[in-house]
Amino acid sequence: MSETLDRSTKINLLREPILKRLCDVLDKSSNKGWRKLGEIVGSDRRFKVSSDDMEMCSLKVLELEGSPSRMLLRLMGQRGCTTGHLVDHLHTLGNPEALQCLKPSALQILIQPQSVALISGHNLRLSCNAVGKSPVQYQWFKSKEEVPNSFSPDLVISPVHLKDTGFYICRVNCGETFEFSQWAQVDVLDVAMSCGQSYQSLGGRLKLVIQPQSQRLYVGENLQLECGAVGRPIPRYQWHRNGVPIPNATRRKLMIPHVMQDQHGRYRCEISSSTERMWTNEVDIVIDDVYAIGGGSSDFLLNSLPEQLYATDKVALLIGNLSYQNHPQLKAPMVDVYDLTNLLRQLNFQVVSLLDLTESEMRNAVDEFLLLLHKGVYGLLYYAGHGYENYGNSFMVPVDAPNPYQSANCLCVQSILKLMQEKETGLNVFLLDMCRKRNIHDDRTPNVVLRVTANIVFGYATCQDAEAFELSSSGFTNGVFVKFLKKRLLDDEKITVVLDRVAEDMGQFNATKGKQALEIRSSLSERRALTDPILPGDSADLAHTLSRQWAKAHDLPESMCLNFDCGAQIKLGFAAEFSNVLVIYTHIVKKPEDMSFCQAHVTDFSQELDVDPKEMNRETPEETGIYFLSRSLPQHCLYTRVSSLQKLREELVFTICLQGTFPAMDDDPVHWTKSINIGKPLIARLDLHRPVRRNSCLQTCLMPHSPCHSPCHSPCHSPRPENHLYLNLQHGTHQAQDYSRLSPQQHYLGAVGGSGDSFYDNLSQPQYDPAYDSAAGLSSSPGRLSIPIEASDDINELQTVFINSLQLQQQ
Repeated sequence: MSETLDRSTKINLLREPILKRLCDVLDKSSNKGWRKLGEIVGSDRRFKVSSDDMEMCSLKVLELEGSPSRMLLRLMGQRGCTTGHLVDHLHTLGNPEALQCLKPSALQILIQPQSVALISGHNLRLSCNAVGKSPVQYQWFKSKEEVPNSFSPDLVISPVHLKDTGFYICRVNCGETFEFSQWAQVDVLDVAMSCGQSYQSLGGRLKLVIQPQSQRLYVGENLQLECGAVGRPIPRYQWHRNGVPIPNATRRKLMIPHVMQDQHGRYRCEISSSTERMWTNEVDIVIDDVYAIGGGSSDFLLNSLPEQLYATDKVALLIGNLSYQNHPQLKAPMVDVYDLTNLLRQLNFQVVSLLDLTESEMRNAVDEFLLLLHKGVYGLLYYAGHGYENYGNSFMVPVDAPNPYQSANCLCVQSILKLMQEKETGLNVFLLDMCRKRNIHDDRTPNVVLRVTANIVFGYATCQDAEAFELSSSGFTNGVFVKFLKKRLLDDEKITVVLDRVAEDMGQFNATKGKQALEIRSSLSERRALTDPILPGDSADLAHTLSRQWAKAHDLPESMCLNFDCGAQIKLGFAAEFSNVLVIYTHIVKKPEDMSFCQAHVTDFSQELDVDPKEMNRETPEETGIYFLSRSLPQHCLYTRVSSLQKLREELVFTICLQGTFPAMDDDPVHWTKSINIGKPLIARLDLHRPVRRNSCLQTCLMPHSPCHSPCHSPCHSPRPENHLYLNLQHGTHQAQDYSRLSPQQHYLGAVGGSGDSFYDNLSQPQYDPAYDSAAGLSSSPGRLSIPIEASDDINELQTVFINSLQLQQQ
């Protein structure tokens, strides 16, 4: 079956365009559609489809854009159905149109044009490369008009002018088959360059070329601010006022018609790409009341405004421990850390996000976090994982903690706070998403003496001597705390007000009502908010040095093109999922004409790293465990996920293996290899594997330790009913079932920490529905995420109008 897709591919891994075409065909067919297919599959014992399953599929027609076929295929995929099985069943069904959907296209676009921003007078090059069963032809369009004499894979405009700004697309023909590339936006900036000044973007990296200017306006006038950067792909823009993102202000030019006095303040724009972020200068916008030029009323208005508080910087350390060696594994911390990372970055926090740290790695990570703090900085520490609380002191449990563990094996949060106070920070926020049950094996009182400061906020995910829960399902979901926290985190309110509202929201959640409640402890005497703007202090050099220290943990290797002796060329690219998780992808850019097959693999990684050979070099990001970046990565690549970068002691060296076959050699595989050294990427540069320093947070919470004994089980445990949800208290020596964090098979409520096992037979509320969170960032099925990436509503709309105007049918 060489004319179809790989028969061993699971049908739940089919690409969305193929799946959509197939579902459309099966939904529209009356006698050879999804119902008949369900009857055929129902007789196959391997993936038997029941009458209840078919009724559930039929109900999908009642939903907006619901598809019975998609539901049926999803059920078949969950039961192990492969593409080969599906092809056999479609042959039995006798639907050739459905079978045609599973055949590989005669034309495939390998390289898509990329949006770009550049300066007038420079050279523009857009590239589109495709392969087909016969020679391919190209035609470029600008909007709906053909670009004259543009018949090659590369569209070159030299020099480019302002009139060339717009949207471009390429049509590729192969015989009677044609495909359109994705749209590429070209933004041409008109920049006056002084003598000797260059705005060339090196290697496509961002370069800021237009800064906004301060303005003084009267009420009712129009405010227009402009900034600009060059780079490839085209930069993204987000304007901020007083440190808070302005809704829908995502263009280079910010226009606010008929301004009012409450729109005065300090404006600046965040400019970013997939790997870089920079800021424009912050400018003052003054709005005068035209009716109060003589003074008096406007002076009263200005004097009545509350004093604006500032942070000299904002730094956050996020730790999610889930893959415990001696304790039940968790699932939600990975999702929670990812969501909070994206939200805190919108608030201008410098974020380091880490997964699965050992004791020494956690202590060293905290030390690096403390290095970023100085006078006036807002410091935020979020932790999700197992934990406990003794005598008012909270302890975070590393992934290598023994069973049972004691304080010597854990990190004391209060000792970290003590070190933060010594830095004279402006705000100290601790968000602890863990259990607070007492550990009976730590019966000594910690000796932590804290200073009296009015800038401390603790947000505990649960009350004292209680558990914190993660609610699992078949997909990715947040823990209870972050489920509600992420909806409030961007609110421009005092941090304690934000947490109060989160507590109220959590109190209305029936699944955990009476079992988990947010507790807030605060000594905050000012209206400090996470949205407060940043105003660097007197020591600008110190701030610059500290920013460079933070940047170390986020330096991605440069993408590279590799040429092999056989004439093949591949692209090696990189992306960061977390500060200690690197994604590597390979893409064939050029294949020799006499080569029938070509593929590039990465291999030979250091044994220090967490790389599963079975999950390397996969055709979809989801197959290798990359769920959060799946939509932002380029297509038609092989993907590998490299985690635990903090364990890397030497530079990261691996091998690229190119495999090719030639018809002249009976298609026997031939191999070429290259050794690649990318240095120490991301967090590996900070050497968190090193021995703990003497001034580590370990030294601030010394205490004697009681002998090791196994924690006793909770007296309320009872036999587990098979048809009930239950609470899985994940702290202790009880050998609970080890649920997979990627594909759990049953719903449960899991407590993050605790000291025994409790089962609630009368939990009558339905389990936590992962679809509840889909609009906020994560959907219930891995790989179908709604995380924003480089996209433009303008491009989507233009594409629809363009294709409709040409009366083209989607392939």
